[in-house]
Amino acid sequence: MFGFRQITGDFRSAFDKLVAYAASGGSLIISSAAQLITFAVLARSLGVHEFSLFVGITAISSVALHLCGLGAMESLVRRVARDGSTYPVLLGHNLILTGITGAILVAAGAITLPFLFELSANPALNALLIGAMLVTNIVLVRLIVLTEQTFIGRSEFGTANKVVVGFAVARTIAAVLACFAFGVSTTAEWAIWQFACHVLVALVCFRMLLRLGSPEFRIVREEIMNGIYFCVPFILRAARQNVDLMVLSLVSTPEIVSSYSVARRMIESSYLSVEALNRLIYPGSARASAEGLHHIAERVKKVLAAAILISVAAAVAVFIIAPVLPYLFGHDYVSLVSFVRKLSWVVILLAIWSVAVEALGAAGNHAYRGTVMSLGSLLGCAITAWATWYDPPAGTIISFYVIEFGMVIASWAVLARAIRKSRGGSTGAQLLKGAQP
Repeated sequence: MFGFRQITGDFRSAFDKLVAYAASGGSLIISSAAQLITFAVLARSLGVHEFSLFVGITAISSVALHLCGLGAMESLVRRVARDGSTYPVLLGHNLILTGITGAILVAAGAITLPFLFELSANPALNALLIGAMLVTNIVLVRLIVLTEQTFIGRSEFGTANKVVVGFAVARTIAAVLACFAFGVSTTAEWAIWQFACHVLVALVCFRMLLRLGSPEFRIVREEIMNGIYFCVPFILRAARQNVDLMVLSLVSTPEIVSSYSVARRMIESSYLSVEALNRLIYPGSARASAEGLHHIAERVKKVLAAAILISVAAAVAVFIIAPVLPYLFGHDYVSLVSFVRKLSWVVILLAIWSVAVEALGAAGNHAYRGTVMSLGSLLGCAITAWATWYDPPAGTIISFYVIEFGMVIASWAVLARAIRKSRGGSTGAQLLKGAQP
């Protein structure tokens, strides 16, 4: 009887995890599909020149997005997962840092970017439109993602999934209405629609957060360095991921830049299947590793096996559907199919090293995690820039694989060292405790 109950319990546990992953993965897949539709609508309606402006400003905003808030969001997820009573303080911590850093980033961008991008011949209007895009893609997106991550920290994955899907669908509806119903055909016009859409979604998200309790506005000083360790690697990685577009824009045609940017978006979308696994696992790993990283060693191995399986399936799917993409994005993007198929397999390498760095992050080892990702991104920037300049776009694609393979080696070597150190420290503490009278 006991054996039967144990088997039944194990089956139910496995089934519950599968359902949770299906819900998490399903929400991200729906979100990804909605984003691709949005991207396709804009690519068709804006045309190659205007779309390249949109891609350029968005690329710069994506780097600034990771700086906004100084990584405070991760602190909220990790600490709320361990102790829900910390939520009000950590929410206030996030809002303060997001407000301060967001204001600085938007102001700096509104001053400098008009020298690089022209959305309007009127200088004042040009700066205003660029500023609106920066507020949209940095501050408002950060607040919306904060809502999703808050519910993940509370293990309320259903609500987090609703935020993800709702945000993506809202953007798609805005793009369809703007481009097809109101004839939007320039980046300047889309900037206004995009801003209005994000404001509405951010207001809904803010109300959702307030239902959990009012924030306590104070800085959690001990989490500032953890946040910086967390966000700096993502800033550098975002810079590395966008340096190829920047250099390509100098040495290649607008069609190459646009097709490559769409291909990159496809790879990012295919990675969402692995991200769904990581976001589901992270809170549990944070709790399980509270007494040391070595306590989740076996858990990490299982996650790695699942991540490889999921990423291989995603890569194959992207490779197969690549020929259909010109019908979605437009036949002016002649290099799109080739780029997508050549880049499709990189998602497997991304999945492998992401498991290692997520494990380090869940256990609070942000110094190790930050070092690996920061050095990888710094070297990656240099390699990608040189390879893209030397032999575009073939050098760009080759450098992608070289960098991600290097990240696999480095991240797992550091994780193995951190586990050994954690296990050694635990053994020493136990021996010391046993020696006490």
